[in-house]
Amino acid sequence: MSDAGNDIFAISASGLRAQTRRMKVIAENIANAGTTPTAPGQQPYQRQVVSFKNEFDQAMGAYKVKVSSVQGDTAAFGKKFDPSNPAADPQGYVQTPNVNPLIEAMDMGDANRSYQANLDVITASRSMLLKTVGLLQ
Repeated sequence: MSDAGNDIFAISASGLRAQTRRMKVIAENIANAGTTPTAPGQQPYQRQVVSFKNEFDQAMGAYKVKVSSVQGDTAAFGKKFDPSNPAADPQGYVQTPNVNPLIEAMDMGDANRSYQANLDVITASRSMLLKTVGLLQ
């Protein structure tokens, strides 16, 4: 396979890895959307957000995508009235995670489309390389 073919696969594979990590973080956010603290003074689950960066690969002479960080979202926590919860404040309110399942679902759809686009590039490149090899035989 040509160097250009390997480069295309490596670039798209970096996109697949980055979007896979993003989907895992989104899944964690969704899984913890309804959790609450179990003791006074504890913080609820904090939504995590993935940031990307482009990284120049000297050997390829091209940029690849990489996860630069996974950080907590600084949006305010919610509150719900649950005086029976051990983590309730004196007024009976418990802090809830700053996760909005609708936003997570939209982010998951976006990550899925980006993942699929990278997969389509790999599939198209592989097909073109196979056709080129067929023509050379």
